[in-house]
Amino acid sequence: MDSATNMILYRNLGQGQIFGNMTWIMEHYGSEFYNREDVRSLCYESFHDLIELSASHGFEGNLWHDYLTYLMVDNENAYSTACEIRGRVSGSINELARHDFAIFMELFAFDFGKLIEGLDMPELAVLSDYRRSGQNGKVFNHRIRDRICSLSVRLEQAATVEEFQAEVTDFYREFGVGKLGLHKAFRIEHEGQGAKIVPIANIAHVHLSDLVGYELAKQKLLANTEAFVQGKQANNCLLFGDAGTGKSSSIKAIINQYYSQGLRMIEVYKHQFQDLNSVISQIKNRNYKFIIYMDDLSFEEFEIEYKYLKAVIEGGLEKKPDNVLIYATSNRRHLVREKFSDKQERDDELHTNDTVQEKLSLVSRFGVTIYFGAPDKKEYHNIVKNLAETNQIQMETQMLLSEADRWELNHGGRSGRTAQQFINYLLGKQ
Repeated sequence: MDSATNMILYRNLGQGQIFGNMTWIMEHYGSEFYNREDVRSLCYESFHDLIELSASHGFEGNLWHDYLTYLMVDNENAYSTACEIRGRVSGSINELARHDFAIFMELFAFDFGKLIEGLDMPELAVLSDYRRSGQNGKVFNHRIRDRICSLSVRLEQAATVEEFQAEVTDFYREFGVGKLGLHKAFRIEHEGQGAKIVPIANIAHVHLSDLVGYELAKQKLLANTEAFVQGKQANNCLLFGDAGTGKSSSIKAIINQYYSQGLRMIEVYKHQFQDLNSVISQIKNRNYKFIIYMDDLSFEEFEIEYKYLKAVIEGGLEKKPDNVLIYATSNRRHLVREKFSDKQERDDELHTNDTVQEKLSLVSRFGVTIYFGAPDKKEYHNIVKNLAETNQIQMETQMLLSEADRWELNHGGRSGRTAQQFINYLLGKQ
């Protein structure tokens, strides 16, 4: 078999230690130049690492094939990133990719029976038909895991290198490549002089249709996001209003709705604004649309982080990339807190209007502002009834609403969050 070191595009592989060890074993397990027990020891070590990887990712079936498939869908290189979202590409890079896929295809076809016999390791047979313990894994949600395992089976059945390449390329087009392709949402971690984008494996699978009421607000949010995903002009968006009214849930819902169309979301906290330029530099040339999401955004008068945000949105010589928008939620309309004492301070300042505009100018960077107000009694009752029906709570309507009214009086007033907490309470009593 061709040496795996002959790869051209797929050289820098994640989890590459397993790959390097296993391919070396496949090439040298029968050689008289290497101590058999040393080779067996390395094989057991690699076997262990494969099992641990499969447990953390939730793989099952042929673990060797799953692992090779995972390497291909996780590897961001010139070919895979060119194919993400757009699909098959033309040019010489196709020939280079086909060279690497031919090597992968050989690795798929490797006969583990010979390895089992040559090293006297019958335990390796489990690699071809592994059954997980019922756990889904911590790295991927079950949808991503199932897509990788399904692709693994199709690659096993490919009769030619061209078919093999077409299957992988179509996966890139439909689901993307690497962490930015496979996952919906991300957070950032400060690392050295920059920021690292880290996937969030499990996010709430909420849809806008699950949120009762606020139809005009949701339509405004959908229209802006739809334009963004389709490559049209769109605006940064601020969702503001009373607590518990569904602002954050609406943001989570749109990432679920548009993920398949290439939308991704990165959650950033206020203390991380200094890392925004680093984050944007990592995503600006990818074929996805990114929403940088800031939840519960507000600033005290002594905080200056809002100046970082203003600069990122519209400042500097390099303009914000077309594939990046900023969505924020806040309980404050003007984001930067103002006190009555500010008015007294302005009396002592020559350029009072400059002070006001400095604090209010951040909001003007958001071209779309959407208000989420606390529901009135009728709307609150409608939310409660819909949630009760969705959760199959059997209770006479008048009693349900009477109990809901008593609940909201003692739990922060009427809101969608209060209604959900009331329903959770009823479910806990069943």
